[in-house]
Amino acid sequence: MSRFNTVTPRKGTRSVKWDMAEDLYQDKEVLPMWVADMDFQIPEAVKQALQERVEHGIFGYTWPDDLIKNKITGWLDKRHNWKVEPDWITYSPGVIPSLHMIIQALTQEKDPVLIQTPVYPPFYSVVKDHGRELITNPLEFTGDRYEINFEDFEQKIKDNQVKMFILCNPHNPVGRVWTKDELNKMSEICVKHDVMIIADEIHADLIFSGHTHIPIASLNEDINQRTITCLSPTKTFNLAGLQASYLVTANKELREQIDQQFKNQGMVMLNTLGITAMEAAYEYGEEWLEELNQTLENHRDYVMKRFHQETQSIRVLPAEGTYLLWLDCRSLGLEQKDLKSFMQTQAKVGLNDGASFGEEGEGFMRINIAAPMSILEDGVTRIIEAVHQNEEKSP
Repeated sequence: MSRFNTVTPRKGTRSVKWDMAEDLYQDKEVLPMWVADMDFQIPEAVKQALQERVEHGIFGYTWPDDLIKNKITGWLDKRHNWKVEPDWITYSPGVIPSLHMIIQALTQEKDPVLIQTPVYPPFYSVVKDHGRELITNPLEFTGDRYEINFEDFEQKIKDNQVKMFILCNPHNPVGRVWTKDELNKMSEICVKHDVMIIADEIHADLIFSGHTHIPIASLNEDINQRTITCLSPTKTFNLAGLQASYLVTANKELREQIDQQFKNQGMVMLNTLGITAMEAAYEYGEEWLEELNQTLENHRDYVMKRFHQETQSIRVLPAEGTYLLWLDCRSLGLEQKDLKSFMQTQAKVGLNDGASFGEEGEGFMRINIAAPMSILEDGVTRIIEAVHQNEEKSP
């Protein structure tokens, strides 16, 4: 039996995904398939490393030494063909805190910041909460996948004198893994107009066959010097609760400004167990990750096949990476509030509201497929049966 088919009950562990679901959806029967963590056990070697650290019994201030940085740089070189110097690394408790720090350190109030919508909701708040001007470059939905409108991308940058661009790659929620050509085109525009890039690449390790994640900073030295890349083992190895991530910034001046902002906010240390998990994951987790990616790809194909064969009312976009699928529900003919209600009260499945990713997400929902097949089957069946029941009621 695959290690990814084992169901581990998570209720009663203060799980955001499971224990908050009843409050969020007002129904204890709703199956949570929303927030982006996995219902899979972590690699055994990581669990053992954490157990050994716990057995030591002392959890004082802990320093992530050069050995940890070498594990990070080795991983990025091996998995992504990206050669990173150890001193380019800044530690952070998470990618969202990193985005806040970078915005504060490198932009001023009212500075225009560009994002590509629909996109991960904190991209909106991290710009607006600090009084920066939000500029959007909506992705174009072709019916099969999302594409970048490069003409609009450059025009928005020129017209608004954009200071910073926040890239999501792989893209959450639409599942694109941007190609080298697409990354080069965005990069050339950013260099031409002197735009800094924040690259949220937290899903970089979760890539399906036929696709390759390319860190945008690895394209050339011009881009490397204007890019801050946010990464973490937490999505890859299901360690989000351990609060351990890092930034890669080759430009010394930018890095020093970011480091100072972290110090100004008192963020100068990582969680002790987060350090332990990061080291063990990057040292011993590759075989587990290969099996995970195959499992997720199989899950993606299963969900696509079920919906394609059993209903024409919901279309699943073929994700190229991540464990999040974007469901096109527009053929149901429901207003967004009714679509949310349909999934919650009729299908009894807790999904992410597409509109939370921006107005371009209306008519869509996001589903997390990183769960044992028995849970995934249950969730997909609930949705399809609810669709059929809804169709039977229609005149």
